[in-house]
Amino acid sequence: MGYQDEWLLLEAEDDLDEVEHRPPTEEFLFYQAVTNGDLDAVRENCEQERFLDSEGVGVLSRNPVTNLKYHFVITTAMVTRLCKQKGMELEQAFRMSDFYIQKLDDIHTVQGVRNLHDSMVLDYAEKMRRISRSDTNSRHINACKEYIYSHIKERITIEDLADALGVSSSYLSRLFKKETGDSVSAYIRGQKIEMAKNLLQYSEYSMIDIANRLSFSSQSHFIQQFREAVGMTPKKYRDINHMIQWDIDGENEIGEDQENL
Repeated sequence: MGYQDEWLLLEAEDDLDEVEHRPPTEEFLFYQAVTNGDLDAVRENCEQERFLDSEGVGVLSRNPVTNLKYHFVITTAMVTRLCKQKGMELEQAFRMSDFYIQKLDDIHTVQGVRNLHDSMVLDYAEKMRRISRSDTNSRHINACKEYIYSHIKERITIEDLADALGVSSSYLSRLFKKETGDSVSAYIRGQKIEMAKNLLQYSEYSMIDIANRLSFSSQSHFIQQFREAVGMTPKKYRDINHMIQWDIDGENEIGEDQENL
């Protein structure tokens, strides 16, 4: 009996133990966190030991350690290719992948694979974080972007940023515009829109949930800002992009300073 025939027979068995795979939302958002350099989100996922959670996850081997190793290889392959798409140098991305996958040869426990997984995703996330912040050399602007990234779900003002950095709001406003070409408020708005695009594509959150999650003043304000930035409504963006863009081998990427966002 060939493999295809064996699969068809197995699929037809009424008494086959069926495992309903969990929806891919969480998986997509985790990959996004790694490729965006969101260390806080990646650390939280690792601390919750989500990699060891077998509920809704396919069984690739009857041996628990081997099963986890297979999932490790899949995760590493996905992270490698997505990080490459987001700007990681090709050779670096694949050398890291080879390094971590080869480390599996010396690991023979579930906890060992889990520890390697956490080291791997945090390593990729840290390198992606540096890549995303390598466009400027100013200490204050780097710190400003760091604050915005860490507080993206909150309402942020130029005063908040200036207080956090210990500088005047007027100085920070001028410096930010000089080094980035954007006002602080425009940059914050852009970062919120990028996060909204991820949530629309990879989650099931409603429009009002996303607006509240990113601290827009209202759902209508969120829709207006999104349409101006992206050229379409959030609903249309979701209809076009929801859960379909893995794009593993493709080349596609996916006085105003006083204003509250």
